Amino acid sequence: MNPIYLFMAEGTEEVEALGVVDILRRAEMPVRIVSVTGEKTVAGSHGVKIQADLLIEEADLDNAALLVLPGGLPGTYNLDGCAMLKEALCRHYEAGKPLAAICAAPLIFGRMGWLKGLKATCYPGFEGELEGAEYTGALVEKDGLFLTGKGPAAVFAFGYAIVEEMGFPEKAKALREGMLYSELER
Repeated sequence: MNPIYLFMAEGTEEVEALGVVDILRRAEMPVRIVSVTGEKTVAGSHGVKIQADLLIEEADLDNAALLVLPGGLPGTYNLDGCAMLKEALCRHYEAGKPLAAICAAPLIFGRMGWLKGLKATCYPGFEGELEGAEYTGALVEKDGLFLTGKGPAAVFAFGYAIVEEMGFPEKAKALREGMLYSELER
């Protein structure tokens, strides 16, 4: 399986980044944390310093199976301002490959005009940035190439949805059970 890249910028919501990475690694998926800052150590929105696996300049972005954008402020705006990331997102989108974003980060897809006519979710208050999308307010929404998550409380559901999206529904089910998430769904 090609790598899954999750991007970190200064001010990224830590739980959305690390929660997704944790779930994907438990599913034995090749996820890599990519810094867009020029440094491997990135400070999240609550001051937690996270060590990225590689810098964006080192990543083979065109070979990725999935690109994941965690939210948080100002992290979302810092991701949105990264030209190299935006170019990679465009190539990924044009190639018909899946894209995922949670919390405020779906606004990046919205601003690109990619969510028009699709269902999407995001952190409340950012729905106006989802240009032309049908905002559902669901914890997780899958439509077209896009998987969007509502916010920090959705990180488990979002992570499991990514595992399913990558073609491993049985692994997602096993993780839900093993991590006791299924007890919340009862």
